[in-house]
This record gives sequence, structure tokens and C-alpha cells, in this order.
Amino acid sequence: MNKLLIIGAELDRTETWIKYEKTMCSSCHSSCCTMPVEVRFNDLLRIGLVQEFERSEPAKNIAKRLMKEGVVERFSQKSGIYTLVRMGNNDCLYLDRKSRLCTIYEQRPDTCRNHPKIGPRPGYCAFKPKQSS
Repeated sequence: MNKLLIIGAELDRTETWIKYEKTMCSSCHSSCCTMPVEVRFNDLLRIGLVQEFERSEPAKNIAKRLMKEGVVERFSQKSGIYTLVRMGNNDCLYLDRKSRLCTIYEQRPDTCRNHPKIGPRPGYCAFKPKQSS
């Protein structure tokens, strides 16, 4: 597939995604930051949403608190995975609207650290070029 012909991948259609290259991130509109972000307790700890002493708390209680705070939108008790809230436009809660950069980059969850090695189509990216001003 010729990458020059792709104006922008469609997030929900993984067949439109293109093979990931490191150079893509600097010219992308942060499309990966509009996908649901699944996190575990250690991610929440790194972000600063929970404290180490809470590890002994029931996960559903932590989820309930974080949902009330508007940080977590759902929790799977079976897998122990929390899903972070997204804004109305599907942007991650931690994505700066103007710069399109992560506001917690150094503390970002493992899901984000490992993208696109993991995800709906490993090794491929839903690349969308930044819009010209």
C-alpha cells in the first residue's frame, strides 16, 4: 500500500491503518489518544490517582471512587482493568486540546507506552496527519 495515498486512517476500520514508523508521531493528530485507554492498578498508581496503601482495598471500591471523580468510565472486575474517561470528542482525558500532546507523558499508562505494539492491529497505526493552520 502506498502511504502517500492515505489522507488519514479511520479509527474504527483497522484495514485503513498503516504500518507504524517512529517518525509518524511528530506529524500525527494524536489519533491513538482517542482510543479507549485500559489501565491497571499500577498505571493508576504511576498517574497518581491511587496510593500504594489502596492496593489492599477492593478494586471495585477504587473504581467506584474514580468513577465518581470522573476519571474512570468503567471497570471489569473479572480482568481488573479500568477504562479511563474520554472527553466528548473522544480525546483522552489527559490529551491537551491545543498542543495534542499528553499532559502526563512521563506517567502515562502501559497501554500508551506500548502502542502500537499492542492494540487492535499490532504494528499498525491509525495515523491522521495534523491539519494545516
